Amino acid sequence: MCLAVPMQIKTITDFQCLCEARGIEREVSLFLMQGEDVAPGDFVLVHVGYAIQKVTETEAAESWELFDEILASNA
Repeated sequence: MCLAVPMQIKTITDFQCLCEARGIEREVSLFLMQGEDVAPGDFVLVHVGYAIQKVTETEAAESWELFDEILASNA
């Protein structure tokens, strides 16, 4: 099973961006999203260091709620 983490784009330089989620920042490649309209403030799904899909802020929040439920059920 593969998981993609929703993150918010902070800055973009060429095909790299700095993304943040829950206080954690990561360098992420935009290589797989060439031709997509992404900008700082947008949310993307990140898998193994690559942004793979643009999502809305609502979709990102819903994903984090599901992650929280999964983690709480395993506690």
